[in-house]
Amino acid sequence: MALWRAYQRALAAHPWKVQVLTAGSLMGLGDIISQQLVERRGLQEHQRGRTLTMMSLGCGFVGPVVGGWYKVLDRFIPGTTKVDALKKMMLDQGGFAPCFLGCFLPLVGALNGLSAKDNWAKLQRVSWAALAHCLAFLLFTVLFLFLRLAVVQCVAVIWNSYLSWKAHRL
Repeated sequence: MALWRAYQRALAAHPWKVQVLTAGSLMGLGDIISQQLVERRGLQEHQRGRTLTMMSLGCGFVGPVVGGWYKVLDRFIPGTTKVDALKKMMLDQGGFAPCFLGCFLPLVGALNGLSAKDNWAKLQRVSWAALAHCLAFLLFTVLFLFLRLAVVQCVAVIWNSYLSWKAHRL
């Protein structure tokens, strides 16, 4: 509990920095889970560079883009009622998520050395399944609006594991 309070204080004092570092940490944790629990690579076969790449993407792309989007979303739909939260979630998952995936997946492909042609083919193959899973997460999170922050953080780790696995599959 003390750790959670310290995180909340840091978030209040330095919201942008903490959001960016949180995104990087969650992306790294998601990749570790993907490699160890989903792909079952084992510690000897763990691709540390891949984890660092995902952490870098979290800090340099995911954190700033998603953090900026949430600011826009809060200005566009002010309020904190359950209806406001539902509207925000629907816009986020129905509008922002497809655009985000359309940028994130090719970025991972480019960082992994895929040619533009291979990257496009992979995006066509992977994006629909990723979007379907994204919408499934939407349904899950709607059920727990009263625990939104905690649920979003937990779902983020699961989602980042899935994204890492999906982005690194051939």
